[in-house]
Amino acid sequence: MAEPAGMAMEDLLTGIWARRLRAALLFLLFLLGGGAIILTWPRFYVAEAVIAPAETTGMATSTLLAPALQMGGLLDQRPAGNFAIYLGALRSAEAATMLAAETALLRHLDERRRTSPRGEIRRLLDPLLGPARQADLDDIRVWLERHLVVTQTLGAVTWTIALAHPDREAALDALRRLHAFAEAKVRADLEQMAHRRVAALEGRLAREPDLYIRQSLYELLAASQRAGLVAMADEAVAARLVSAPSVPLRPSLPNRSLLLLLLLVAAPMAALAVVAAGVLRGPRRGAGRLT
Repeated sequence: MAEPAGMAMEDLLTGIWARRLRAALLFLLFLLGGGAIILTWPRFYVAEAVIAPAETTGMATSTLLAPALQMGGLLDQRPAGNFAIYLGALRSAEAATMLAAETALLRHLDERRRTSPRGEIRRLLDPLLGPARQADLDDIRVWLERHLVVTQTLGAVTWTIALAHPDREAALDALRRLHAFAEAKVRADLEQMAHRRVAALEGRLAREPDLYIRQSLYELLAASQRAGLVAMADEAVAARLVSAPSVPLRPSLPNRSLLLLLLLVAAPMAALAVVAAGVLRGPRRGAGRLT
């Protein structure tokens, strides 16, 4: 006689009820183990700043309304222009170099590596593998990718920049420096471009004898000089601060309350799944293939 293909739901529920004490013990084990991990998980302060693209918040509103009426401007929500360069500069190699030179981030990464469980294992293997390497710029770039989050506000032109760090003052200082660095980089690029255009146009004007071409060159020269003046004088050329960088008084990452609530839901489900697996496997242990 062949072995039955499955088990009836009533038999499964009966088997789980018979093993209810085991399920309760597994629930307590999962609850205590998960709760210990959540409560001992390192917490981070999250510094946040709200910004907006400078192209959409300038004083020349008459020149900004026309692009907004185009279909592409209404549907395409991707960053563009100087603001896109600003966002790219936040995680660039130059930003990592700036943090390494002006902050204690390298020392923090070294200390975290030494005190982590992986660091303890690596220390035991030092006689075989040699001394562990020190933190470098690549580690800072990886750290930025993991701890710096940029999100767009739905239905608005504002963006939120959030940076997580175990130290409150360090989180606020790093976010301020990153914003200032990215803004300064965009400004410097605009100024250099304007100066190169002015120099090229002045050189061409010195050699051009045609009056009509010289008139066009003077118009281009005036526009380039105006762009350079705006880049030097405007307060923000890439990202305008809507809300200055700030950090709460208490660490907010990870959210322990939410994780504990999810654990209360997941722990009984995991315990029931383990017990149910044992019930389903139990009758097949002593069954033969044929009778």
